[in-house]
Amino acid sequence: MNAIEARALLFSAVEPGSVFWSREIEALGVMEVVQKIRGNGYSDGKHERTLSVIKNANPESILDSIRAVDALFITPESADWPISVSDLSTPPIGLVIKGNASALSSSSIAIVGTRNPTNYGVRIAGEFASGFADREWAVISGGAYGIDSAAHKGALIAEGITIAVLATGVDIHYPAGNARLFAEITEIGALVSEVMPGVHAIPARFLTRNRLIAAISRATVVVEAAFRSGSLRTARDAAELMRPVMAIPGPITSPTSEGCHRLIGERSAEVVTSVADAMEFVSAFR
Repeated sequence: MNAIEARALLFSAVEPGSVFWSREIEALGVMEVVQKIRGNGYSDGKHERTLSVIKNANPESILDSIRAVDALFITPESADWPISVSDLSTPPIGLVIKGNASALSSSSIAIVGTRNPTNYGVRIAGEFASGFADREWAVISGGAYGIDSAAHKGALIAEGITIAVLATGVDIHYPAGNARLFAEITEIGALVSEVMPGVHAIPARFLTRNRLIAAISRATVVVEAAFRSGSLRTARDAAELMRPVMAIPGPITSPTSEGCHRLIGERSAEVVTSVADAMEFVSAFR
């Protein structure tokens, strides 16, 4: 068994963002962790399901199931691995990529926000994405309705690269209405997932997905977000990684801008009102 096969076994069984398994892999290495599991070196307990899957799974079958959906499994040993994810306290064991894996090596910026935006938010997200794409930056978002979709579409209209980081398998069209958008993204960009094909979303996976968006990107822009929003979690994750965080101000009466105003008020994000402002702010972090 080689390192990629060992990672495939762990990837198929370990829930993304697991603190315990991240520490084990960091301390022992993937080969040693798999050997320890198969040698009954861990007590079952709360890890019973994970241990059972790894003991009984065939790594080549796992890799075949990824190839069957026209996807690629990349690991830290791969040339296309985004090294910036190593900054995470719980880095991914591997990533499933559908589309252009080399897109992850592009300079990139995340655009995130509410699933229920105003027309203002949709327009701003699209315009910012197009502006970044014109400057040859990849645009990263989460593939959801609302600001995410507007950002992906803005980059595509500008014939730029966009990457959707998903909370499901790359073959699961979630949300279903974005199936065509996902197909367009894979033509020059990529769909990225930290779970196996066929795996559906659960609430916790959206939060662990957000940390990947923050880690892969050089910076994060929040366009519209409610006072309590998953987009704010992405912004916090980016700040913890010492990545620049920016927020677009909106009307003071708009609930969809309360999260942006909260970040600005807490001095957790820089106010930006144009792509030029954003690029200038990001360049100061180089």
